[in-house]
Amino acid sequence: MRPPSHILAMRRPAAAMLLIVSCCLAGLPATGRAEPLRAVYGVQAAGMQVMRLEVVFDLSRPGHYAIESQTRFTGVAGWFASGASTSRVDGAWQDGRASPQRFVIDGLWRGEARRVVLDYPQGDPVLRQIIPAADPDREPVPPELRRNSIDSLSALAQLTRNLAATGRCEGRAAVFDGRRSAEFVARTAGRDILAPWRNAWHGEALRCGFIGRQTGGFRRDDDENTRQVQEGFAWMARPAPGAPFLPVRVQMPGRWLGMLTGYLLEVNGTPANAASSNSGNSSGRLAVGAEPAMSGNP
Repeated sequence: MRPPSHILAMRRPAAAMLLIVSCCLAGLPATGRAEPLRAVYGVQAAGMQVMRLEVVFDLSRPGHYAIESQTRFTGVAGWFASGASTSRVDGAWQDGRASPQRFVIDGLWRGEARRVVLDYPQGDPVLRQIIPAADPDREPVPPELRRNSIDSLSALAQLTRNLAATGRCEGRAAVFDGRRSAEFVARTAGRDILAPWRNAWHGEALRCGFIGRQTGGFRRDDDENTRQVQEGFAWMARPAPGAPFLPVRVQMPGRWLGMLTGYLLEVNGTPANAASSNSGNSSGRLAVGAEPAMSGNP
C-alpha cells in the first residue's frame, strides 16, 4: 500500500530542510582541533510534530570535515509512514572549498532498505552503490548535470561557510545525491528577532534565503510543481556566547501540510532556550512565522 499522498509530498521539502540544517552546521570554520558539535531540531507542520533531526559535525581532523545527519518521522507522520534516514559525508577543505571524498545515505522507508554511496576519485561523483537499483519510472540524471557537482551536505556547507567571515549568506552550488540533481542559491535576506516558542532558541538572528530547483532525476509521474523553484529560510545565530553560528530556525514550504518549520531544541545536550538572547537592534523585526511562546516541547 502506498503512503498517503501528503506524506509522499512532504518528503521532498523535508529533505530540503535537512540539507539546509546540515549545510549551516557545515559552514563552521575549522580552528584547530574541536569536539564534535551535536544539534537537535524538532519539525512542525500544520501544528503537528512530524520529524526530528539530529546533526553532528566533526572537525577533529584539521583541514577535514565530517557531517552526519539523522532524520525520522514522528507524531502523526510516523503513524502513516515509518521512515528514518542517515546521511554522512567525509571531505576536505581545499583552497577554502568543500571537497567531498565519500557521501553515503542509509535509510529505511516503509520497511524497504535504501542506500546510496558516492565517491569522488577525480573530483566528480562516481556512483558506487544504489539500493534499490535504478528505478525504470525515474529519468536518469544526464552526465552533464553530474559533472562538477558535489553532494548535498558539502554543497550547502560551501554556501554558508563564508558566514562567519563575512556575515553574509551569498553562494550557489550544483548537487547530485545519486538519484536527483538540483541547483541551490543562497542570499542574505535581513535580520529578525525570533519570538519565544516552547523550548526553542529565540532572539536576534540573521535571515538567509535559500532557493532550490530540481534539475534532473524526475519521476515520470511527477507533476509540474516538482519542477518549480522552492524557497526556504534559515535564521542563523550563535546559540550561546562564544558558540559558532547555527541555524536556529528553518522554514520550508510543504505542498500538503503547509509550512514546515524546524526549531533548534538542543546543542551538545543543553536546551537551546537556556542560552537564548532577547537582545536586538533597530534593524530587527519580529520574524514572519515565528510562533508565540507556549509551554511544552515540540
